[in-house]
Amino acid sequence: MNPKRIIIDTDPGVDDALALLLALASPEIQLEALTTVHGNTNVENTTRNALAVLEFLHAADIPVAQGCSLPLLVPLHKSGDAVHGTGGIGNTNLPDPKVKPVDEHAVDYLIQRVLAEPKEISIFPIGPLTNIALAIRKEPRFAEAVKELVIMGGSLRAGGNITPAAEFNMHADPHAAHIVFHSGIPITLIPLDVTYKCLLTSEDVERLNRIDAPIARFVRDATAVYMEFYKKYEGFNGCALHDPLTLATIIAPELLTFENHYVDVDISGGVSMGSTLADFMKVSKKPANVKVALGVRGREFVELFIERMEALSALGGGA
Repeated sequence: MNPKRIIIDTDPGVDDALALLLALASPEIQLEALTTVHGNTNVENTTRNALAVLEFLHAADIPVAQGCSLPLLVPLHKSGDAVHGTGGIGNTNLPDPKVKPVDEHAVDYLIQRVLAEPKEISIFPIGPLTNIALAIRKEPRFAEAVKELVIMGGSLRAGGNITPAAEFNMHADPHAAHIVFHSGIPITLIPLDVTYKCLLTSEDVERLNRIDAPIARFVRDATAVYMEFYKKYEGFNGCALHDPLTLATIIAPELLTFENHYVDVDISGGVSMGSTLADFMKVSKKPANVKVALGVRGREFVELFIERMEALSALGGGA
């Protein structure tokens, strides 16, 4: 079976970086490009981090396009240093990348790649949805040409992680999310309802670091600040594999259970701004627009992630 061709739209970010590692460790995936966006840190840092991680993984031939630095309407979210470290990827301190991003803006790059091969490329947005929304608005044919979107974001029953009601990616640009959810593009949503069931523990990281390898050390250093944050504010000894879980839709779909629902995004400006609302009771009578993951065999996914990282380490991946 041919590997699935994907572009990851990303804001690295610790869990974004782990998703990039998993993508490059998975033969089921052909990573075509990265596009970057504001989110966990500013877009200059997210672009630098994307390039640096690819270079670290000897994958600098994969193009990176820098995207939007600001949300559509709301103010830029304050720094995520407390969660992701001052550079965005914990304590990793990767050297500055030698490779530069492509000349095109990420929005134009996405449009060009998708229209060149309609229905061939899936996009995995794992940050705020600004780039995707602007591509939809700028080129009407874009929504028809994208094969699918697999989005990390939202929270339907689990509560929010940036406000009591909203998940970070949706809250960082709710108007963009609203555009995307109403675009008609086939959407699979990986919300907090399932990502918080996929917890990488400090014991898992210690186990991985029995291998003396750059990849193992990278995972340890990347997750150090992240785990401190989770322990201080959420009371558990580990971190959720939010963004890597999107890739389970390719490498281990049997670990997820899905339901089809009508999902909307609150852009009212009130206390629930940016929250994702699923019409579980079908009261709106509107057709389902999102395939939502609501169940996951979380420990099995974490084991799969560790096994892929062990294999990547054994192959000598990393600088």
